[in-house]
Amino acid sequence: MIGALIIAFFSLILLMIIHEYGHFIIAKKFGARIDEFGIGYPPKIFGIKFGETEYSINLIPLGAFVRIYGEEGGVDDYRSFSKLSIFKRILIVLGGVIAFWVAAAIIFSVAFSIGATVPIGDQDVVGVSNTSIQILEVVENSPAKVAGLEVGDKILSLELGEKNIIVKKVSDFQLFTKDNSGKEITVVLEREGKIVTTTIVPRVEYPEGQGPTGISIERMANVIEKYPWYQAPIQGTIYTGKVTIEALKGIYGFFASLFSGNGVPVGAELAGPVGITIFLSQAVSLGVGFFLYFVGSLSVLLAIFNLFPIPALDGGKLLFLIIEAVKRKPVSIKIEQVLTIVFFVLLISMSIFITIKFDVPRVMDLWAAGLK
Repeated sequence: MIGALIIAFFSLILLMIIHEYGHFIIAKKFGARIDEFGIGYPPKIFGIKFGETEYSINLIPLGAFVRIYGEEGGVDDYRSFSKLSIFKRILIVLGGVIAFWVAAAIIFSVAFSIGATVPIGDQDVVGVSNTSIQILEVVENSPAKVAGLEVGDKILSLELGEKNIIVKKVSDFQLFTKDNSGKEITVVLEREGKIVTTTIVPRVEYPEGQGPTGISIERMANVIEKYPWYQAPIQGTIYTGKVTIEALKGIYGFFASLFSGNGVPVGAELAGPVGITIFLSQAVSLGVGFFLYFVGSLSVLLAIFNLFPIPALDGGKLLFLIIEAVKRKPVSIKIEQVLTIVFFVLLISMSIFITIKFDVPRVMDLWAAGLK
């Protein structure tokens, strides 16, 4: 599990580096001076200067950054960011977002070259028939843990006396175990290609969010089929578009529910950097294909999130540039800096809240499971 966490952590950092490289490469193309390209955030551990740019490794491993000369404005130099045309500055800002989508297309292309099993939910999907119910998480000290269920197991069927069902959907498992809570149920599983049989006694009363058995399961399907290497990039690019559309629908549904007064939608998973790392590490344990699918989807979500018109994000910078283009006058440097700092603090505060409220319990579950 520690190895999976390390892979997950560096995958997340790599996405951040790719994002900043998108800004970097376009700014370089337009002749802007790049003062620093940093991995992690200050304080600085060490840096090496090549040409006019310093490449640094910094202490706080939460991302990366590019320091472009004159980005804060007020610099009267043809190589400063502020002296470039509006069009070029917009492209530099969009460079990081585009890099996320390019990364997603490449990642999905690799996934299509090897094939991948991904979650599809209980809904029927046209052309998809080879599905399975797979365990994604087992809570410590739960009936599932006692029964010996493991992450990656596929649930085939449930039996209780004359009652027996083939588990084809998540709801099949949930309804059967809830209706027969307190009774000993036989569970037939597939584990690493072998059939395993065990018994489980679902709880009548249980902690909130755990359910009677204490497992997280998902209906999986081989949606990403294996293609020849020369077709995989095409399929990966098309799939990136599909994931983008579905992500936009999901985000719209989330905010529609939130602003309608219904609160956070049922089933929504909020996560900060720590939670995302944990989800990534769990994806590692479910195979290379699923991990690539998860990282590719995350890259798309990060691209969309960065386009939100919020100061401190690329979308906020883009908004200031659009206002400048319409008014033919830059937004006051002081106003932009104050708004950026305020929203940066708000984003950090929100991230800390989500970490404490949602991520820390996830870490505690892992700790209880023996992760030290």
